[in-house]
Amino acid sequence: AAARGFLSSWFGVLLLAGWSAAFYYHLFNGIRHLMWDTGRGFELKTARASGYAVVAAAALATILTWVFVCVSR
Repeated sequence: AAARGFLSSWFGVLLLAGWSAAFYYHLFNGIRHLMWDTGRGFELKTARASGYAVVAAAALATILTWVFVCVSR
């Protein structure tokens, strides 16, 4: 009950949102590194674009996750 109360507070929700953003960033950056393992994407322009794509995908996935969480309450 105490953990549920903490995680449903504004600070707990902020922490959960941060953890989900970190999870998605790590996931998408891992996929980016898998592409690098195949020898693709090392050009500076491509590496920079894939870096921005990772940040954008992580932000979008985080937002969609929290929209789903808030709607399904």
